[in-house]
Amino acid sequence: MNYILLVINILLLVSGQMLWKAGMSQIGEITLGSIWQVVKSPYIIGGGIIYVFATGLWLFILSRMPFSIAYPFQSLAYVIGVVIGYFIFKEVVTPTQWIGAIIIVFGVYLIAR
Repeated sequence: MNYILLVINILLLVSGQMLWKAGMSQIGEITLGSIWQVVKSPYIIGGGIIYVFATGLWLFILSRMPFSIAYPFQSLAYVIGVVIGYFIFKEVVTPTQWIGAIIIVFGVYLIAR
């Protein structure tokens, strides 16, 4: 059950980041003139709300499992981020980045065993 909660937490974190990326893609580069757009963007607000829920879940997870396992497991968010960057945001992901993602997955596997 703890690992399921960890996966949910990771998905929440990545979802919040995706909303922030979508919001910033609409707004563009942050300047003094665009700060208000950032603050009132539904994507930015939604991402923040998701982060609040993810933080609450994270605290619950930390109360139930060792930090030395739970925290490294969060690294899978980086891997999901690479995949989402490639498939959803159409970003270029180099072979070296894919290899790095595979190494992260293997490292999490070793820690979680």
